Amino acid sequence: HYFIQSNLSMSNLESAESLDRSSPELWTDHGPALPLHNSTISTWEADIEKEDIDMMQELASLTSGQLKEKIDTLLKLSYQLGVQETYEMTRGKFLNVLPKEL
Repeated sequence: HYFIQSNLSMSNLESAESLDRSSPELWTDHGPALPLHNSTISTWEADIEKEDIDMMQELASLTSGQLKEKIDTLLKLSYQLGVQETYEMTRGKFLNVLPKEL
């Protein structure tokens, strides 16, 4: 077992810094007003459609177990699409419908 020995005590951790809270320049009661929502829309926000927002809200409402099931389903679907694409590409190659560069 390794033990770290320290000569620190609570008195060594005290700060000599003084914060004068009466200064209006440092601690203003009313800071500059910040807008609640940025009125400019970034490029990725402009591309979001209602269907995408609905999907994000649906995913956000899932529990961690339900989210894992959803991810597993998407992974299986992705694999199945890859297998199907491989089959179709091979078929196209044998039927000579694809250019030679592929």
